[in-house]
Amino acid sequence: IQEVGFSYDGIVLNAGAYTHTSIGIGDAVKAITTPVVEVHISNTFSRESFRHQSYISPNAKGVIIGLSGGIDSSCVAVLCKKAFPENILGIIMPCISNPKDMEDANLVAEKFNIPTKIVDLEESFKSIFNSLENKEYRKESDGGVSIANIKPRLRMITLYYFANKLNYLVAGTDNKTEEMIGYFTKYGDGGVDMLPIVSLYKKDVKRLAKKLEIPDEIITKKPSAGLWEGQTDEGEIGISYEEIDEILEKIKNNEDLFSHEEEKVNKIKKMIKTSEHKRKVPPGCEL
Repeated sequence: IQEVGFSYDGIVLNAGAYTHTSIGIGDAVKAITTPVVEVHISNTFSRESFRHQSYISPNAKGVIIGLSGGIDSSCVAVLCKKAFPENILGIIMPCISNPKDMEDANLVAEKFNIPTKIVDLEESFKSIFNSLENKEYRKESDGGVSIANIKPRLRMITLYYFANKLNYLVAGTDNKTEEMIGYFTKYGDGGVDMLPIVSLYKKDVKRLAKKLEIPDEIITKKPSAGLWEGQTDEGEIGISYEEIDEILEKIKNNEDLFSHEEEKVNKIKKMIKTSEHKRKVPPGCEL
Protein backbone atom coordinates (compact mmCIF):
# COMPACT_ATOMS: atom_id res chain seq x y z
CA ILE A 1 0.00 0.00 0.00
CA GLN A 2 1.43 3.32 -0.99
CA GLU A 3 0.49 6.90 -0.32
CA VAL A 4 -0.29 8.37 -3.70
CA GLY A 5 -0.62 12.00 -4.76
CA PHE A 6 -0.83 13.85 -8.06
CA SER A 7 0.31 17.42 -8.60
CA TYR A 8 -1.88 18.57 -11.43
CA ASP A 9 -1.74 22.07 -12.88
CA GLY A 10 -0.74 23.35 -9.46
CA ILE A 11 -3.39 21.34 -7.62
CA VAL A 12 -2.15 18.66 -5.26
CA LEU A 13 -4.54 15.73 -4.96
CA ASN A 14 -3.69 13.14 -2.34
CA ALA A 15 -5.45 9.80 -2.54
CA GLY A 16 -4.32 8.71 0.89
CA ALA A 17 -3.59 5.13 1.86
CA TYR A 18 -5.72 2.73 -0.13
CA THR A 19 -6.00 -0.96 0.57
CA HIS A 20 -5.92 -1.45 -3.19
CA THR A 21 -2.25 -1.47 -4.13
CA SER A 22 -1.60 1.69 -6.10
CA ILE A 23 1.85 1.22 -7.58
CA GLY A 24 4.18 3.94 -8.73
CA ILE A 25 5.38 3.25 -12.26
CA GLY A 26 8.17 5.63 -11.48
CA ASP A 27 10.45 7.21 -14.00
CA ALA A 28 8.42 5.70 -16.82
CA VAL A 29 5.31 7.39 -15.49
CA LYS A 30 7.14 10.69 -15.19
CA ALA A 31 7.93 10.35 -18.87
CA ILE A 32 4.21 9.84 -19.44
CA THR A 33 3.00 12.80 -17.60
CA THR A 34 5.48 15.62 -18.08
CA PRO A 35 4.30 18.27 -18.68
CA VAL A 36 0.74 16.96 -18.42
CA VAL A 37 0.60 15.55 -14.91
CA GLU A 38 3.54 15.27 -12.55
CA VAL A 39 3.21 12.18 -10.41
CA HIS A 40 4.72 12.14 -6.93
CA ILE A 41 4.86 8.79 -5.14
CA SER A 42 6.55 8.14 -1.82
CA ASN A 43 8.68 5.29 -3.14
CA THR A 44 9.28 6.22 -6.76
CA PHE A 45 10.50 3.31 -8.83
CA SER A 46 12.36 3.38 -12.07
CA ARG A 47 10.83 1.05 -14.62
CA GLU A 48 13.41 -1.63 -13.82
CA SER A 49 13.06 -1.32 -10.05
CA PHE A 50 9.28 -1.25 -10.49
CA ARG A 51 9.51 -4.69 -12.00
CA HIS A 52 11.59 -6.06 -9.18
CA GLN A 53 10.18 -4.22 -6.17
CA SER A 54 6.49 -4.54 -7.00
CA TYR A 55 4.59 -6.06 -4.12
CA ILE A 56 2.46 -7.96 -6.61
CA SER A 57 4.72 -9.51 -9.19
CA PRO A 58 8.45 -8.71 -9.06
CA ASN A 59 9.07 -10.04 -12.57
CA ALA A 60 6.11 -8.48 -14.37
CA LYS A 61 6.96 -7.47 -17.92
CA GLY A 62 4.11 -5.18 -18.89
CA VAL A 63 0.53 -4.05 -18.44
CA ILE A 64 -2.92 -5.32 -19.38
CA ILE A 65 -5.78 -2.82 -19.62
CA GLY A 66 -9.45 -3.36 -20.31
CA LEU A 67 -10.52 -0.90 -23.02
CA SER A 68 -14.17 0.03 -22.55
CA GLY A 69 -14.31 3.07 -24.81
CA GLY A 70 -14.82 5.33 -21.79
CA ILE A 71 -12.77 8.27 -20.58
CA ASP A 72 -11.19 6.50 -17.59
CA SER A 73 -9.93 3.45 -19.45
CA SER A 74 -8.75 5.66 -22.31
CA CYS A 75 -6.62 7.80 -19.98
CA VAL A 76 -5.16 4.78 -18.19
CA ALA A 77 -4.41 3.07 -21.48
CA VAL A 78 -2.51 6.08 -22.85
CA LEU A 79 -0.55 6.51 -19.61
CA CYS A 80 0.39 2.82 -19.60
CA LYS A 81 1.33 2.97 -23.28
CA LYS A 82 3.77 5.77 -22.54
CA ALA A 83 5.20 3.87 -19.57
CA PHE A 84 5.46 0.50 -21.32
CA PRO A 85 5.39 1.29 -25.06
CA GLU A 86 6.32 -2.23 -26.14
CA ASN A 87 4.65 -4.21 -23.35
CA ILE A 88 0.97 -3.31 -23.23
CA LEU A 89 -2.15 -5.08 -24.38
CA GLY A 90 -5.65 -3.62 -24.46
CA ILE A 91 -8.48 -6.12 -24.14
CA ILE A 92 -11.86 -5.12 -25.61
CA MET A 93 -14.62 -7.20 -24.02
CA PRO A 94 -18.12 -6.65 -25.42
CA CYS A 95 -20.80 -8.39 -23.38
CA ILE A 96 -24.26 -7.56 -24.73
CA SER A 97 -22.84 -4.06 -25.02
CA ASN A 98 -23.47 -0.88 -26.95
CA PRO A 99 -21.55 -1.28 -30.25
CA LYS A 100 -20.45 2.36 -29.96
CA ASP A 101 -18.32 1.44 -26.94
CA MET A 102 -16.25 -0.97 -29.01
CA GLU A 103 -15.91 1.64 -31.74
CA ASP A 104 -14.60 4.17 -29.20
CA ALA A 105 -12.20 1.62 -27.69
CA ASN A 106 -10.80 0.91 -31.15
CA LEU A 107 -10.59 4.65 -31.86
CA VAL A 108 -8.28 5.16 -28.85
CA ALA A 109 -6.25 2.03 -29.62
CA GLU A 110 -5.66 3.12 -33.20
CA LYS A 111 -4.82 6.72 -32.34
CA PHE A 112 -2.25 5.77 -29.69
CA ASN A 113 -1.01 2.59 -31.35
CA ILE A 114 -2.11 0.27 -28.54
CA PRO A 115 -2.27 -3.41 -29.55
CA THR A 116 -5.64 -4.97 -28.77
CA LYS A 117 -7.47 -8.25 -28.59
CA ILE A 118 -11.25 -8.58 -28.76
CA VAL A 119 -12.84 -11.17 -26.47
CA ASP A 120 -16.62 -11.37 -26.87
CA LEU A 121 -18.06 -12.42 -23.53
CA GLU A 122 -21.73 -12.61 -24.49
CA GLU A 123 -21.92 -16.40 -24.75
CA SER A 124 -19.88 -16.84 -21.56
CA PHE A 125 -22.23 -14.49 -19.73
CA LYS A 126 -25.32 -16.32 -20.98
CA SER A 127 -23.81 -19.69 -20.13
CA ILE A 128 -23.03 -18.64 -16.55
CA PHE A 129 -26.51 -17.18 -16.14
CA ASN A 130 -28.02 -20.41 -17.43
CA SER A 131 -25.93 -22.44 -14.96
CA LEU A 132 -26.98 -20.19 -12.07
CA GLU A 133 -30.68 -19.82 -12.86
CA ASN A 134 -31.39 -22.92 -14.96
CA LYS A 135 -32.99 -20.82 -17.68
CA GLU A 136 -32.04 -18.85 -20.77
CA TYR A 137 -31.03 -15.22 -20.29
CA ARG A 138 -33.47 -12.61 -21.57
CA LYS A 139 -32.27 -9.04 -21.26
CA GLU A 140 -35.84 -7.72 -21.34
CA SER A 141 -36.75 -9.48 -18.09
CA ASP A 142 -33.55 -10.61 -16.37
CA GLY A 143 -32.01 -7.67 -14.53
CA GLY A 144 -30.71 -6.62 -11.16
CA VAL A 145 -27.32 -5.93 -9.65
CA SER A 146 -26.43 -9.58 -9.02
CA ILE A 147 -26.82 -10.33 -12.73
CA ALA A 148 -25.26 -7.09 -13.97
CA ASN A 149 -22.16 -7.63 -11.82
CA ILE A 150 -21.40 -10.87 -13.62
CA LYS A 151 -20.15 -8.76 -16.52
CA PRO A 152 -17.31 -6.87 -14.75
CA ARG A 153 -16.30 -10.07 -12.95
CA LEU A 154 -16.12 -11.94 -16.25
CA ARG A 155 -14.02 -9.12 -17.65
CA MET A 156 -11.60 -9.33 -14.75
CA ILE A 157 -11.28 -13.11 -15.21
CA THR A 158 -10.39 -12.39 -18.83
CA LEU A 159 -7.83 -9.70 -17.97
CA TYR A 160 -6.11 -11.92 -15.43
CA TYR A 161 -5.99 -14.81 -17.88
CA PHE A 162 -3.91 -12.72 -20.26
CA ALA A 163 -1.97 -11.10 -17.41
CA ASN A 164 -0.91 -14.53 -16.13
CA LYS A 165 -0.19 -15.77 -19.64
CA LEU A 166 2.01 -12.79 -20.53
CA ASN A 167 3.36 -12.07 -17.04
CA TYR A 168 1.78 -8.61 -17.10
CA LEU A 169 0.01 -6.58 -14.41
CA VAL A 170 -3.62 -5.52 -14.62
CA ALA A 171 -4.11 -1.74 -14.60
CA GLY A 172 -7.39 -0.60 -13.06
CA THR A 173 -9.39 2.39 -14.27
CA ASP A 174 -11.19 3.56 -11.12
CA ASN A 175 -10.92 7.26 -10.36
CA LYS A 176 -11.08 8.92 -6.93
CA THR A 177 -14.78 9.72 -7.20
CA GLU A 178 -15.70 6.10 -7.90
CA GLU A 179 -13.31 4.82 -5.25
CA MET A 180 -14.68 7.06 -2.51
CA ILE A 181 -18.35 6.24 -3.10
CA GLY A 182 -17.71 2.60 -3.92
CA TYR A 183 -18.96 2.83 -7.48
CA PHE A 184 -17.16 -0.26 -8.70
CA THR A 185 -17.78 -3.99 -8.56
CA LYS A 186 -16.01 -5.89 -5.82
CA TYR A 187 -13.71 -8.47 -7.43
CA GLY A 188 -14.75 -7.06 -10.80
CA ASP A 189 -13.32 -3.74 -11.97
CA GLY A 190 -12.17 -3.29 -8.36
CA GLY A 191 -9.91 -6.35 -8.57
CA VAL A 192 -6.69 -5.04 -10.12
CA ASP A 193 -2.96 -4.69 -9.51
CA MET A 194 -2.61 -0.92 -9.73
CA LEU A 195 -4.81 2.17 -10.00
CA PRO A 196 -3.03 4.91 -11.99
CA ILE A 197 -5.78 7.55 -11.76
CA VAL A 198 -7.22 6.82 -8.31
CA SER A 199 -5.99 10.20 -7.05
CA LEU A 200 -8.06 12.12 -9.60
CA TYR A 201 -11.68 13.15 -9.22
CA LYS A 202 -13.83 12.69 -12.32
CA LYS A 203 -13.50 16.39 -13.18
CA ASP A 204 -9.71 16.04 -13.12
CA VAL A 205 -9.83 12.94 -15.30
CA LYS A 206 -11.60 15.10 -17.90
CA ARG A 207 -8.82 17.67 -17.70
CA LEU A 208 -6.23 14.94 -18.02
CA ALA A 209 -8.05 13.47 -21.02
CA LYS A 210 -7.90 16.81 -22.82
CA LYS A 211 -4.18 17.12 -22.11
CA LEU A 212 -3.61 13.58 -23.40
CA GLU A 213 -5.67 14.43 -26.52
CA ILE A 214 -8.25 11.74 -25.98
CA PRO A 215 -10.91 12.12 -28.72
CA ASP A 216 -13.59 14.67 -27.77
CA GLU A 217 -16.43 12.24 -28.42
CA ILE A 218 -15.10 10.04 -25.63
CA ILE A 219 -14.55 12.93 -23.23
CA THR A 220 -18.07 14.27 -23.71
CA LYS A 221 -20.12 11.07 -23.81
CA LYS A 222 -22.07 10.03 -20.72
CA PRO A 223 -20.05 7.68 -18.50
CA SER A 224 -21.46 4.15 -18.35
CA ALA A 225 -20.32 0.88 -16.84
CA GLY A 226 -22.29 -0.92 -19.55
CA LEU A 227 -24.10 -3.05 -16.98
CA TRP A 228 -27.39 -2.98 -18.88
CA GLU A 229 -28.87 -1.32 -21.95
CA GLY A 230 -29.13 2.44 -21.54
CA GLN A 231 -27.34 2.43 -18.18
CA THR A 232 -25.33 5.54 -17.26
CA ASP A 233 -23.36 6.18 -14.09
CA GLU A 234 -25.08 9.46 -13.29
CA GLY A 235 -28.51 8.04 -14.06
CA GLU A 236 -27.95 5.11 -11.72
CA ILE A 237 -26.48 7.22 -8.91
CA GLY A 238 -29.02 9.99 -9.37
CA ILE A 239 -26.46 12.78 -9.02
CA SER A 240 -24.14 14.33 -11.60
CA TYR A 241 -20.42 13.66 -11.31
CA GLU A 242 -19.87 17.40 -11.08
CA GLU A 243 -21.96 17.64 -7.93
CA ILE A 244 -20.59 14.39 -6.50
CA ASP A 245 -17.07 15.80 -6.81
CA GLU A 246 -18.10 19.03 -5.10
CA ILE A 247 -19.71 17.15 -2.21
CA LEU A 248 -16.75 14.78 -1.81
CA GLU A 249 -14.25 17.64 -1.76
CA LYS A 250 -16.28 19.49 0.86
CA ILE A 251 -16.58 16.36 2.99
CA LYS A 252 -12.84 15.79 2.74
CA ASN A 253 -12.06 19.42 3.64
CA ASN A 254 -14.71 19.62 6.38
CA GLU A 255 -16.50 22.44 4.56
CA ASP A 256 -20.18 23.22 4.93
CA LEU A 257 -22.60 21.50 2.57
CA PHE A 258 -25.53 23.90 2.82
CA SER A 259 -25.50 24.69 -0.89
CA HIS A 260 -26.39 21.07 -1.72
CA GLU A 261 -29.67 19.25 -1.24
CA GLU A 262 -29.66 17.36 2.05
CA GLU A 263 -30.96 14.24 0.34
CA LYS A 264 -28.02 14.17 -2.06
CA VAL A 265 -25.47 14.80 0.68
CA ASN A 266 -26.92 12.02 2.80
CA LYS A 267 -26.89 9.68 -0.17
CA ILE A 268 -23.20 10.32 -0.85
CA LYS A 269 -22.32 9.87 2.82
CA LYS A 270 -24.27 6.61 2.89
CA MET A 271 -22.49 5.37 -0.24
CA ILE A 272 -19.12 6.11 1.34
CA LYS A 273 -20.07 4.27 4.53
CA THR A 274 -21.74 1.23 2.98
CA SER A 275 -18.91 0.69 0.47
CA GLU A 276 -16.15 0.75 3.08
CA HIS A 277 -15.77 -3.03 2.80
CA LYS A 278 -14.77 -2.62 -0.85
CA ARG A 279 -11.75 -0.56 0.10
CA LYS A 280 -10.44 -2.86 2.81
CA VAL A 281 -8.64 -6.16 2.86
CA PRO A 282 -11.09 -8.88 4.00
CA PRO A 283 -10.88 -9.31 7.79
CA GLY A 284 -9.51 -12.48 9.26
CA CYS A 285 -10.03 -14.16 12.61
CA GLU A 286 -7.00 -13.96 14.87
CA LEU A 287 -6.42 -17.12 16.87
